[in-house]
Amino acid sequence: MRLCVFCGSSEGTDPVYREAATDLGRVLANDGIGIVFGGGRVGLMGAVADGALSAGGEVIGVHPGSLVDIEIAHQGLTDLRIVSSMHERKALMADLADGFIGLPGGLGTFEELLEVWTWGQLGHHRKPVSLLNVAGFYDGFLMFLDSVVERGFVRRPHRDMLLVAEEPTSLLRRLRSYSAPNLPKLVSKDQT
Repeated sequence: MRLCVFCGSSEGTDPVYREAATDLGRVLANDGIGIVFGGGRVGLMGAVADGALSAGGEVIGVHPGSLVDIEIAHQGLTDLRIVSSMHERKALMADLADGFIGLPGGLGTFEELLEVWTWGQLGHHRKPVSLLNVAGFYDGFLMFLDSVVERGFVRRPHRDMLLVAEEPTSLLRRLRSYSAPNLPKLVSKDQT
């Protein structure tokens, strides 16, 4: 099994984020789960990779050539794949992974997570999408998502596709037991 981890290329302001990223990498490696990630050696990306590598895990980085100098590609990975664009990066990461975990991060992390979640909602894949909600990082976002359901823009089963836990072991349990809903994205008004 391989999981794609989306996370920040910075560490944030609280050391708990880096600690959680390193711990997640170690937990996945110790459980025999490979990691696919954005390929950087900095920020939470580097912490996840280093945590997994220190425990003997498989770590595949997918890095766009245009960002090699900016993000400083991690050179100690099991496999580093250089691609031509961010679109190619996201597509390859998704193809290589059996599921997805979002850690704290910024706009890129949010965009990647929402895209694979949308792909699942549309039936393009049946892979689990999840958040490791480190120190309540995603609490406000989760409340917002629930308000979007209440306002009729997202159906509850699609909202529930996003798995959330506060520590890696329980998140992995949820990822392993995930079953995608058999519910089409587009429905007529009388089916809502």
